[in-house]
Amino acid sequence: MKNKFAFLLLLFSFLSWGTSVRAAEEKDYVAYLFTYFTGNHISEEAVCYAVSMDGYAYWALNDNKPVLDSKIISSTGGVRDPHILRCEDGKTFYMVVTDMVSGNGWDSNRAMVMLKSTDLVNWTHSIINMQKRYPGQEKLKRVWAPQTVFDHEAGKYMVYWSMLYEGGADVIYYAYANDDFTDLVGEPKPLFIPENKLSCIDGDIVYKDGVYHLFYKTEGHGNGIKVATTRSLTSGQWTEEPDYKQQTKEAVEGAGTFKLIGQDKYILMYDVYMKGKYQFTETTDLKHFKVIDSEVKMNFHPRHGTIIPITRAELKRITDKWGKPAELGELPNNPALPGFHADPEVLYSHQTNKYYIYSTTDGQPGWGGWYFTAFSSPDLKEWTYEGVMLDLRSPQVAWANGNAWAPAIEEKQIDGKYKYFFYYSGNPKTGGGKQIGVAIADSPTGPFVDMGYPIVTESPAGGGQQIDVDVFTDPVSGKSYLYWGNGYMAGAELNADMVSIKKETLKVMTPKGGTLKDYNYREAPYVFYRNGLYYFLWSVDDTGSPNYHVAYGTSDSPLGKIKVAKDPIVLIQSPEQEIYGPAHNAVVCKPGTNEWYIVYHRINKNYLKNEPGIHREVCIDRMEFNPDGTIKRVKPTL
Repeated sequence: MKNKFAFLLLLFSFLSWGTSVRAAEEKDYVAYLFTYFTGNHISEEAVCYAVSMDGYAYWALNDNKPVLDSKIISSTGGVRDPHILRCEDGKTFYMVVTDMVSGNGWDSNRAMVMLKSTDLVNWTHSIINMQKRYPGQEKLKRVWAPQTVFDHEAGKYMVYWSMLYEGGADVIYYAYANDDFTDLVGEPKPLFIPENKLSCIDGDIVYKDGVYHLFYKTEGHGNGIKVATTRSLTSGQWTEEPDYKQQTKEAVEGAGTFKLIGQDKYILMYDVYMKGKYQFTETTDLKHFKVIDSEVKMNFHPRHGTIIPITRAELKRITDKWGKPAELGELPNNPALPGFHADPEVLYSHQTNKYYIYSTTDGQPGWGGWYFTAFSSPDLKEWTYEGVMLDLRSPQVAWANGNAWAPAIEEKQIDGKYKYFFYYSGNPKTGGGKQIGVAIADSPTGPFVDMGYPIVTESPAGGGQQIDVDVFTDPVSGKSYLYWGNGYMAGAELNADMVSIKKETLKVMTPKGGTLKDYNYREAPYVFYRNGLYYFLWSVDDTGSPNYHVAYGTSDSPLGKIKVAKDPIVLIQSPEQEIYGPAHNAVVCKPGTNEWYIVYHRINKNYLKNEPGIHREVCIDRMEFNPDGTIKRVKPTL
């Protein structure tokens, strides 16, 4: 009994670890969210949203009207200076705002608002009034421009803002937030006091290469932006840079700094408040800045705001809620899945009426991913993570210990019940090169029970790896077939049990001819049937090459002979769109239609020169046919 409990505990720990939700990565970001307010009237002192696809052109959501009701979230009826932060978990957002109506006077406010969201649409809020929250605050005159930063040394979120007491100067204070981001913990303490002891407000902290860069406004003496740096936020040890960073002679405030997606560039923007405009500057070192106003477009006039990068799903969520600006154009479709994934397999399940994608878990050195995940979708557009469904390092698979590659799955009805047969390659514990195994489940997401041994162990071609498996059921005969091979293409009929092959049917059926520039077979066979023809697709060149692409041929039989198409390329790189290495595909047809889709991986453009073969992402595009049945070359989309 103890041994059984220990086994279950071990299995749970494997699966729990594997199914943990992955934080958003920079490669997942496709757009930018700008949070801002618009003016000094109570109707304008509210949080607004705008979005951009490139970090330079911004278009207001909700017709430049507020996305949050200031009367609900504040004590004064107005809020200013919104600062938004994506948390370390990648999926939670914090926002802090000044609780203030300027019409009541610049020294009228005593509070800030802390907000929290997991979807950028729905926010919870807490009002922190300093005079009510802390004793001895009778001489407090104002609480301005709060922001939040993650203190890596403390492992906590720090809220920092400026406060002015009667007879003193504006000082930037801090306190840590509680775990729920609903209150502050402990007494506020000074974060930064400049050497000249003069007022400073509008702090904006950027963390880069182990250094915190504090941009701040010298309030009342120069009205410009300076920078101080430190490696420890609460040490009190700041190095002040003497020069002003704004690139204008006009008075400025409200510094906001953000990194451009996939680039080593940062934007420093600020509010040129006396002129009613914003200025954008660009830098690579956070020291030297150049004006880029000629590249910036907006259809609104923001005041003191901040910008963060967002994912495709987040962009769709907020544009679904508040409308998509016409200037934004078509929203990107790809990548379809978050994170690094490769070698996708797609299944439409007649049991659940959903689509599923299974893939190699990518991003590991040496293609070292050891588990498979599942994602589901009702429409091939919105994908839900279903968790880890097969883990080669857990007791779930007895014969293998890693390198979980290139899966395939088939849905079959056996004795009136749905069964799912999941084929994959892995490293056998006994050595000897890659082999192919199979696991079985009653659901597309499992639990899967592995056979306990591989079903393909040797190359029928005398060389090449036993990887890149594909399974196909012939709608004409009802028979099922297995295909695999790197360096060769093998095919064989499966027995009725779906877990063993008919050895007498095994054939080496590698398409002949071609070069790495057109259709020379390398790996990843995929088979489907349409209008009396069997289509065979495969990948050309190396998975780390920008030229990695899909070619095809046809046959009148599931086991060939394959006739290479006159124009064999199905899908290939598009350098002008920065799309590289699109290959290793699967194909699906929407039931009851003639709509076909190709699911494939491509190299993440930011890793084209740095381990491109293990930084791949899954994409989906339409695949169309000519009247004669030939495949039109697919146009990959962003």
